[in-house]
Amino acid sequence: MDTTLPGFRADQLEGFRIGVTSDRRSEDLIAAFERRGAEVLHAPAIRISATADDSKLTRDTHAIIEARPDILLATTSYGIRRWFEAADAAGLGHDLIETLADSRILVRGPKARGAVRAAGLDDAGMSDKETTQSLVDFVLREGAEGKTVAVQLHGFTDQPQLERLRAAGVTVLTVAPYRWLLPDDSSRVLKLVDAICTGSVDAVTFTSAPAVEALFGAADGIGRLQQLQDALSSTVVAAAVGPVTAAPLIAGGITPIAPERYRMGALIRLVCEYLEEQRIVRVQSAHGAIELRGRIVSVAGSRATLAPTSLTILRILLASPGAVVSRAALTAALPEMQDDHAVDVAISRLRQALPASGLVATVIKRGYRIDV
Repeated sequence: MDTTLPGFRADQLEGFRIGVTSDRRSEDLIAAFERRGAEVLHAPAIRISATADDSKLTRDTHAIIEARPDILLATTSYGIRRWFEAADAAGLGHDLIETLADSRILVRGPKARGAVRAAGLDDAGMSDKETTQSLVDFVLREGAEGKTVAVQLHGFTDQPQLERLRAAGVTVLTVAPYRWLLPDDSSRVLKLVDAICTGSVDAVTFTSAPAVEALFGAADGIGRLQQLQDALSSTVVAAAVGPVTAAPLIAGGITPIAPERYRMGALIRLVCEYLEEQRIVRVQSAHGAIELRGRIVSVAGSRATLAPTSLTILRILLASPGAVVSRAALTAALPEMQDDHAVDVAISRLRQALPASGLVATVIKRGYRIDV
């Protein structure tokens, strides 16, 4: 469907490699990037799972029906749908809908609103920032002391927001129709960690805060958290769907890009535009025009795909066209290189991979430069 969008091209992301950390709806992201020519590394950092035992969900639903809450905070469309389906299966669907018809329903965003309305109910308002915090702000602004508020949780318990409600004199009931789980197989996540640390992906997309935290946890477990965060602050673009997702990235010293509208389509457009506008390097040289887009380098129209180490070296050389880059500077940028000989070998491999011989010039006893 997005092939009709203005600016769409099948080669728009050619040469770029993008990491996708989401589980649910990941097919939409992957397909959109692949249709534009990108290679996608899919590594779900977490997965959504229905509660393992619906007995607690049933007990919580009973409690909400009996309490007849003044307000329901609906946070996610999946959670609302899953809750109503489980209530139906337990024979409580009709009673739940009747109870909530008398409640004031406030929704976190348009997707939750859609799920509420699909159940034949209506909402009385939506949070202005599409976050749980702004939803609680909404409740507290209007005065909630002495009221009973039911909260549909979204994967994990947001304790600070629940405590804000309790501190304001609210009786809080919760229901958790699903939860976040770590993947059964961590190998894909660890592969993504390595790809980020080595700069062999150009961007990574995040659609939930728990996915960010899970990726950080996986990197920390193998002693590469700082390296991963450094890469996401420099060579690799971190793209978050909205401010809640961005929060743990910012806490880790990373400044992500995020769309103004917290939607998947807006995230896709932003990543495409950012990579095209900010991450394609163009330099004039003595051998013709150089263009580096992702892993593909072209010189005077001839193209080649570079391995990670060769790509890192070329990026460094192109950052200051014509300037000499010392072996020491290259060694510092590539920790796996232990001495000058390793640098010389890597330069030799880069030269062999490039479509134009002589593009990387040696400056005796000083280092290397692009022959401009």
